[in-house]
Amino acid sequence: MVFRKDLNKRSPLRVFERSLHGGLGKGNIGVVTARKGVGKTAFLAGVALDDVLRGRKVLHATLRRSVQQVTTFYDEIFNELTKAEKAEDVSDYRLEMIKNRHILSYADGDFSVDRIRESLDFLSEHAEFQPDAVILNGYPDFEGDSEGLPKVMQELKDLAQERQVELWINALRHREGQEKDERDVPLNVARCDEFISVIVRLEPKSTYVKLRLVKDHENAELAELHIQLDPKTLLLRWV
Repeated sequence: MVFRKDLNKRSPLRVFERSLHGGLGKGNIGVVTARKGVGKTAFLAGVALDDVLRGRKVLHATLRRSVQQVTTFYDEIFNELTKAEKAEDVSDYRLEMIKNRHILSYADGDFSVDRIRESLDFLSEHAEFQPDAVILNGYPDFEGDSEGLPKVMQELKDLAQERQVELWINALRHREGQEKDERDVPLNVARCDEFISVIVRLEPKSTYVKLRLVKDHENAELAELHIQLDPKTLLLRWV
């Protein structure tokens, strides 16, 4: 219990939540944008790991990786986290992570909002698993059908509100040649702004990745996020 209490107190996600005036919030969609390989999945896994170690349940759905690949990714971050905290016997916390997290892979490419709704129904009925947060890695495809995006985002917003979950998704940024709005947000993401409550951009620097808050619900004043992502350990840290 001491490890979890100390970890919760020192977690950079507490700073993140305060910067967002309480966090993303149930029924809302958050988007993290970054160039390929910068750390979108690491950020989302960090958010999920923080949740599960606080006793919240998280569903991580991926369209691009297998369940084993995502599980290994979580294990690596968990190991780095316990090493950084100099924790010794963490077997109970590892079990808690496994109990509070469920990973689904839709690597066959056949995916829709209805399909994840069916998965949520199945988990609730047969595993008594009702998540507080959903990580949706790889959907929607902001690079694809731009005309169909608002409909998909409306469906995702409806799902988040219907199930009262925090829903996090990711969007790819390109170094050049990609249309962006005045906030430097990819235009296909910006066109869905009405459905998005929070946007976080990851900016690669020489030895770290900076987190920048681009949208915070309806707040005009955006807080400076004093948080970095370590590209070596994949851990979020204070600065």
